[in-house]
Amino acid sequence: MKILVPVKRVIDYNVKPRVKADGTGIDLANVKMSMNPFDEIAVEEAIRLKEKGAATEVVAVSIGVAKAQETLRTALAMG
Repeated sequence: MKILVPVKRVIDYNVKPRVKADGTGIDLANVKMSMNPFDEIAVEEAIRLKEKGAATEVVAVSIGVAKAQETLRTALAMG
């Protein structure tokens, strides 16, 4: 069995987001991005299931900008 784990790139939970001066959104310039903490828990659980033998492969997927590769690399580094 293969396990598919979707991961999302979000603003790091330790960073306080700033609103743009014109009030149209969040200023993402020079903001640290990381994997969604709940997605991180899902990746860890998928790895546990693989180690138990309940799964043969864990696949992490992300949809978005090219910088989402960093998030996928984080998931790969977890195991």
